[in-house]
Amino acid sequence: MGFISVNSPVGPLTIFADDDAIVAVDWGWPPETDEPPTPLLERARDQMEAYFEGRLTQFDLPLAPHGTAFQRKVWAAIAAIPFGKVRTYGDLARDLGTAPRPLGGACGRNPIPIIIPCHRVLGMNGSLGGYSGMDGLETKEALLRHEGVPLP
Repeated sequence: MGFISVNSPVGPLTIFADDDAIVAVDWGWPPETDEPPTPLLERARDQMEAYFEGRLTQFDLPLAPHGTAFQRKVWAAIAAIPFGKVRTYGDLARDLGTAPRPLGGACGRNPIPIIIPCHRVLGMNGSLGGYSGMDGLETKEALLRHEGVPLP
C-alpha cells in the first residue's frame, strides 16, 4: 500500500492507495519511505491541496473504502452531499431505510474523511454531532467553515 502526505489547515494528512484506488486518509505523518508516490497518490495530494486552497469543490478520485456493504452504502450517500451543503443523520437514514444510530456508526468509521465528506452530516437539531478526525468537533467546524456552511 502506497501513501503520500500533505500539510493542511486541519493538520497533516496521509492519503493511502491500494490497487489503483484511494483506501484511507489518516491524520498525521507516516514513517519515512523510499518508495515514490504513484501518479494516483500525487493526483490525490494535488486535489486535497486544491480543496484547501478553495479551488476544488468535488474530488474526482477512484475510491475503495474497506467496510461492510451497509457502510459502503452510507459512505456513497455521504459522498453525494455537495460542497457547502449539509444533511442530517435522520435525513440520510430515511433515504437509506435505516435508523440514524447505525448510520452514525458507519459515518464514524469512514476511512476516507474529507474526500468522503462525513463532516457534512449533522444532528437532527442542527448540532454538529460527532467527528472522528483529529481534534474532533473543532476539525469538523473548521471544515464546514472552509466550505462556507453557517454554524450555529
